[in-house]
Amino acid sequence: MLASKRTIVISLLLYFGYTVSWVTAENKDSVSVSKDSTPKSGEIIKKGISFGPLPIIAFDQNKGLQYGALLNIYDFGDGSLYPNVRQQWYIEASAYTKGSQQYILTYDSKHLIPNKRLSVAACLFVEKLLDFYGFNGRQSYYDKNIVDAFYRMERTVPYFKADLIGDIIKDKVYWEVGYHLKWFDINSIDKDNYNDGKSGTDCFYGKTLYEKYIDWGIIPENEADGGLSSALRLGLIYDTRDFEPAPTRGIWAEAHAIVAPDIIETSKSYYQYSATFRHYLPINKDRLVFAYRMGYQGTIGNYAPFYVLPYYTYVGAGYDRDGFGGYRTTRGLLRNRVQGLDVAFFNTEIRWKFFRTHLLKQNIYLATNAFLDGATTVRDYDISYHGDNSEEQLAEYRQYTDASEHDNIHLSVGGGFRIGINQNFIIAIEYGRPLDAQDGRGSLYINTGFLF
Repeated sequence: MLASKRTIVISLLLYFGYTVSWVTAENKDSVSVSKDSTPKSGEIIKKGISFGPLPIIAFDQNKGLQYGALLNIYDFGDGSLYPNVRQQWYIEASAYTKGSQQYILTYDSKHLIPNKRLSVAACLFVEKLLDFYGFNGRQSYYDKNIVDAFYRMERTVPYFKADLIGDIIKDKVYWEVGYHLKWFDINSIDKDNYNDGKSGTDCFYGKTLYEKYIDWGIIPENEADGGLSSALRLGLIYDTRDFEPAPTRGIWAEAHAIVAPDIIETSKSYYQYSATFRHYLPINKDRLVFAYRMGYQGTIGNYAPFYVLPYYTYVGAGYDRDGFGGYRTTRGLLRNRVQGLDVAFFNTEIRWKFFRTHLLKQNIYLATNAFLDGATTVRDYDISYHGDNSEEQLAEYRQYTDASEHDNIHLSVGGGFRIGINQNFIIAIEYGRPLDAQDGRGSLYINTGFLF
C-alpha cells in the first residue's frame, strides 16, 4: 500500500512536469485566470491541448496489481468551456498480475459533428482468470475456502462501439443511438499454467464451476465457448449535471433498449433494457455533496446468452463495464457475484472536497467519500439441472446451487480518497467491504474517476 502511494506521488509529478513543459513550450498563452472566477476559488482556466501521460500502477482486489501506461489528451479550445473540454482521447495498455490485459482507445467529442456528441471506443480485454461465481446471487453457493481457480474461466473480448447523442431539449433531454460489437472467446482456464510454481493444496486439478455448469446443462454447449454479440442501442437521456467528471448538482437519468436480432449477424439473438437514475445534491455548495445512483438492467423474454449477462451496458462517453460486483458497479462485492436475467443495484455516497490549491499551474483538489452499495438479482437465470443421471454429479449440483432460495440484497460499505487535477483527471483510492462473507472479504481499488 505504501509503495502504491509512493507510485501515485511519482506519477503526479510526472504528470505535472509533462503538462507544464508542454504548455510552456507549445502554448505560452494557454493559461490565464478567469475573470469570472470568484477570488475564493481563483480557478486557472486551461486552454489548448493538454497531454496527460501517466504510468499505471493500480490495484483491484479481484484482478491484482495493474501495471502499464495511459495517455489522456484534453482539448480545452479557447478556454470558454473550461472545465469542460471540446474533445478528449484516452489510450491505455495495461495488464494485471492475476492474468488480465486490456488495451483501450476512446474518443469523445461534442463538436466534431455539429449539435451531436460522438463517442467511439475500440478495446481488447484478455482475462486468463475471469471471476465466475454462477448465477442468481445466493442461489449459487460461494465457498471461500476452496482454491480460487475453481471460480475462474478464460475470456477474450475484442469490443468496438460507436454512440451518437443529440438534443431534444437543449442541455436537458437527449436521444441516443449506438452500435456495439463484441466477440466472446471463452474457455476453461489453463490449469498447467495456473499450477506452475505452486505445490500442495494451492494447486488445482479438478473441474471449475464453469466446466461443471456445462456438465449440468446450465450453460448450453452451443454457447459455452462464446459467440458474437452485434447489438443496436436506442434510448433517452435527461441530464442537468453541472459538470460531468465530478457533478455537484443535477440529475442524470437514462433508459435504453439493447436489440440484438439475427438480422445484424449476432450469434444468439437477445433483447435487453436498462434504466439508471443518478442524483447529485449539494449540501455545502460544491464542497460537500450527497450523490446516489439506482440502476436496473433486464431481459425482454426469458433468454439471453450467458456471456452477455455480466455487463452493465452503457451509452455515451465510455464503454460497457464488467460485472455487478466490482469497482465500476457495486464496490467491495466479488466481481460478477450478481448475475441474472434482471438485476437491480444502487450506490449512495457522501463526497467532500476538503482542500484546494494550485501546483505548477495546475488546479488541484483533495476529496474523500463514504459509501453504501448494493445489488440483487430480480429475475433468475434458469439454473435447473439438465445433466445426466449420475448421483455424484447431482450431489455436486446440489452442493453449489439452490434454485429454491431467492436472492436477497448484497450490501457493501466503504470509503475512499481522491486527487483531482484540473477537475478532469481524478486519481481514486477506495476500499469496500461486503456485509456478508458470501460476497467476499473486501476489495481495495486504485483507479481513476468517480464511480458515477
